[in-house]
Amino acid sequence: MGLDGGTAGGRFLDAAIGLLERLRDDEAETITAAGELIADTVVAGGRLFAFGAGHSSLAAQDLVYRAGGLALMNLLAVPGAVGVDVMPATLGSALERVDGLATAVLDSSPLRAGDLLVVISLSGRNALPVEMASHARELGVKVIGVTSVAYATETTSRHSSGTFLKDHCDLVLDSKIAVGDAELTLDTIPAPFAPASTVVTSAILQSVMATAAASLADRGVEPPLLRSGNVDGGLDWNDRVMREYGDRIFYLR
Repeated sequence: MGLDGGTAGGRFLDAAIGLLERLRDDEAETITAAGELIADTVVAGGRLFAFGAGHSSLAAQDLVYRAGGLALMNLLAVPGAVGVDVMPATLGSALERVDGLATAVLDSSPLRAGDLLVVISLSGRNALPVEMASHARELGVKVIGVTSVAYATETTSRHSSGTFLKDHCDLVLDSKIAVGDAELTLDTIPAPFAPASTVVTSAILQSVMATAAASLADRGVEPPLLRSGNVDGGLDWNDRVMREYGDRIFYLR
């Protein structure tokens, strides 16, 4: 028996589908532009990086060393802020609010002018993503931000500049997620529940990467895609891609 719109599970899926349909219609031009910018970077010899803190890191990690994804996408990690494995888990949230941390990470990272960085932050209000984007651009790095623009009008910035992630990007992809990131309510439950930001953000970024791959092919460039290591020939294919592009792949070192 399937889920229907009358169940909590069915209502969540309906909400997620509605958000994805809205993104398809409202963000189509920006998704295309982001994919083209990534393709431009690949053709020009630049390197690709993705960053997200806490649960936003899930969408960043989904782009890295991914079957069907571009082999050139590297995870930019901030120690203690990548996921919920740090103890206590609340430390990761606290690190997002520390001024100066992003600058220290970027200045010791391999990023250089001509590269591209995807910065993912649902709220876009904390110091870490704001500074990550602003300092990356100071270094000559192109920045694609993925955030919910609604936070910029309904909350206040936690960065000393008073700005949000969206204010420091070459392109901004608006996830349309409502402030609070919970799609459902019930009279019997005192708090809203069922977050959709991971589903939506991952879908946005995979649509961008699909656009980039198609754009590269249109230019006569074979997209440096990885294949699943669980299909025959996949490992040999990946070895070839990684040898060819090894100078731009940092998760192998």
